[in-house]
Amino acid sequence: MSWTVAGIVRGHGKERPDSAAISYEGRITTWAELDARTNQVAQALAAEGVGEQDRIAFIDKNGPEYFEFLFGGAKLNAVTVGVNWRLAPPEMEYTINDAEARVLVVGSEFVSHLEQFEPGLQTVKKIVVIGDHPTHESWDAWVSKQESVDPGADGTGDDVAMQLYTSGTTGLPKGAMLTNSNLGAMMPTIGPLWSFDADSVNLVAMPLFHIGGSGWALVGMTQGCKSVIVREIVPPQLLDTLQNEKITNAFLVPAVLQFLSALPNCADGDFSAIRAIVYGASPITNEVLTRSMRTFGCPLLQVYGLTETTGAITQLDAEDHDPDGPREHLLRSAGKPYPHVEMKIVDERGNEVERGQVGELWTRSGQNMKGYWNKPDATDAVMTSDGWFKTGDAGYMDAEGFVFLTDRIKDMIVSGGENIYPIEVENALSGHPSVADIAVIGVPDPKWGESVKAVVVLKDGASLEPDELIAYARERLAGYKIPRSVDFATELPRNPSGKLLKRILREPYWKDQERRIN
Repeated sequence: MSWTVAGIVRGHGKERPDSAAISYEGRITTWAELDARTNQVAQALAAEGVGEQDRIAFIDKNGPEYFEFLFGGAKLNAVTVGVNWRLAPPEMEYTINDAEARVLVVGSEFVSHLEQFEPGLQTVKKIVVIGDHPTHESWDAWVSKQESVDPGADGTGDDVAMQLYTSGTTGLPKGAMLTNSNLGAMMPTIGPLWSFDADSVNLVAMPLFHIGGSGWALVGMTQGCKSVIVREIVPPQLLDTLQNEKITNAFLVPAVLQFLSALPNCADGDFSAIRAIVYGASPITNEVLTRSMRTFGCPLLQVYGLTETTGAITQLDAEDHDPDGPREHLLRSAGKPYPHVEMKIVDERGNEVERGQVGELWTRSGQNMKGYWNKPDATDAVMTSDGWFKTGDAGYMDAEGFVFLTDRIKDMIVSGGENIYPIEVENALSGHPSVADIAVIGVPDPKWGESVKAVVVLKDGASLEPDELIAYARERLAGYKIPRSVDFATELPRNPSGKLLKRILREPYWKDQERRIN
């Protein structure tokens, strides 16, 4: 039988019933308990009319409920849509409606968001709140009233298991459909490469609406290990968790490594249990990397991937991390493709270029998504008929096969591991009455890799302070998309057809940076 998400909890529920599956805020859930609980969730979803390949949506910070929902949905062959809880209410509404979700689960912290977008929901038939609510049923009550009976649906490899949203250059988010086969191409094989086994203790700290959160967790869960779920990143608490829980495996973005390794008591910590720290999603400085290697005393592995590729497709191994040695230049590499991943660098016509020559990175493997939900044109724009996915990232491959990413074909900004598409920010800010023209770019940031900068042309006679525009943005956008700085210009550079030349805008800020992308 092919690998499926539902197969994880069914298999370990039988084979490792008394072993810990999840640890959350001091409470342990065994695999048998998780298997039984997800049966109840499946029955609760079925009672709401959810069937095979129906979409179900979830908004909350990290917690065990996400996995109860994911596995419960999988037992019906339904598709879980993890909604980015950092989004503004209108953005959440768009995502839920675009997914055509039938059931929505909302954490208590986001009830105020729900109140704003609930009137605009088009397909949701049932709303459940994690916690008490005067109108909507609570999660515990909704689940607990069901019998623990597995409905027995068994999805095929081509069935979609998760739908994760990634923004696009059109300014509207797109749902990347990840199938059981996509996940199965990665999960069973990647675990040993990241030092996972059934006895691992896996830190699940990154947001679960990201492939770096939910995908990372599923790698460990496939092995049957214990997952220690952290609700959100608070560096001092995370430092305690690493030690007290005797974490063996962790995925952390460079900004978190920077915060952790800079804590005064970090140098004296006991991290002897850690087998490997995997990092990625944004650039890392040599200083942070060297300090992290010294502090944690374990192998560090860099990975590169996208939501559309079900996560990591290249890896820079621990032995290639040599900040003071003759191969120090490899730290600016994304590593080599995994054995099951094909990769090539192509020119504008799609022809493969010679080693060392810069072009667009294309990849082909079983990890490539099925496509974008209900967006065939967008899918065709990035996927070829013979299975290649166009990453939109520019780079080159050296003679040894190491991949070096140099820039973005697209204009996407990556700040602290979050993908931000400038046109979303530009659309929101262009409505300000003082703004005649606007461009949003990513500029270097020592903490976040990149931060958002707005370059504004004012209307004749208008005046505007940076703080005013930032406050205007705060009312309309998720916090991580808000510009951290604002510059003013008399005009923006455009080509004869009117297209904005963002490369020219970005160049002064990036000219001294060797690497412009993770």
